[in-house]
Amino acid sequence: MELRQLRYFVAIADHGSLSRAALILHVAQPALTQQLRQLEEELGVQLLHRSAQGVLSTDAGKVFYEHAQAILKQVADARSAVTQSATRPSGNVTLGLPHSISGALALPLLLAARERYPEITLQLTEEITGNLNEQLRSGRINLAVLFDDGQLTPFACSPLVEEEMRFICRSDSPFAPAGHAVSFPQALSATLILPGLQHGVRPRIDSRARELGLETVNVIEINSIAILKSAILAGMGATILPAAPLLAELDSGAMRSYAIHSPVLSRTVALCASKNIPLTNAGNAVKHLVLQVAAELCGSGRWVGAHVL
Repeated sequence: MELRQLRYFVAIADHGSLSRAALILHVAQPALTQQLRQLEEELGVQLLHRSAQGVLSTDAGKVFYEHAQAILKQVADARSAVTQSATRPSGNVTLGLPHSISGALALPLLLAARERYPEITLQLTEEITGNLNEQLRSGRINLAVLFDDGQLTPFACSPLVEEEMRFICRSDSPFAPAGHAVSFPQALSATLILPGLQHGVRPRIDSRARELGLETVNVIEINSIAILKSAILAGMGATILPAAPLLAELDSGAMRSYAIHSPVLSRTVALCASKNIPLTNAGNAVKHLVLQVAAELCGSGRWVGAHVL
């Protein structure tokens, strides 16, 4: 198996066409087809299904695609590690962010990276926490912001922030409490619109409820932050989330947030890297930049409800 075969396969899968992949790769289509056939023969499986409509990955092809991407990224990182300057880091760095964090961190980080490290190409990917864990473990991303649920031992982690979770609802919602705060049991009695278990927020809520002998009963599961916002604004229920992903709606007055007490609900956020795949100079530069930007956002109050650890 050769690296060029992996590159060819990934390009074909990405473009859904042998002819387009050949054009992008500057390789004759017959040569591309031959390399793909040799790869499939070596693996003993069909990776791509060809039809008049184009090329689609088989189930085996979808699995192999993830591994091929990870291998090609690690090769590119290895090349960067031995060629880039320690004083002028350059190259590609991929950082994974959970949906509930990206609203607070993504744009300030991109602006800071462009200003301080113009030769680094910072790629941000927004995923649910479960996917970020798997992508970091396999090497498809260099860094990830994850929630410390006691299961981060496979990773090298730096504490980032402690983030308060709040009860949030439409301003005129019948679920809105009379005061400025709500007890955790009272919050659970509302119809809650929550992400699924693969999101970092939900396990924290459920485990805290179990500790108190409570249950999350009236739950509408929505895994998209955008759809979750729409459901709250439509009056379908309230949510328990950090303020960051709903900041625009809170600032406009469309939604209101309430502190949760008895007990206070918060989560620890960490910046994680693989223990097995060393970071390049560019990766280390981005790691330190994330820590700096997070501290600046907390210090200025722009990351609402978070404080630096």
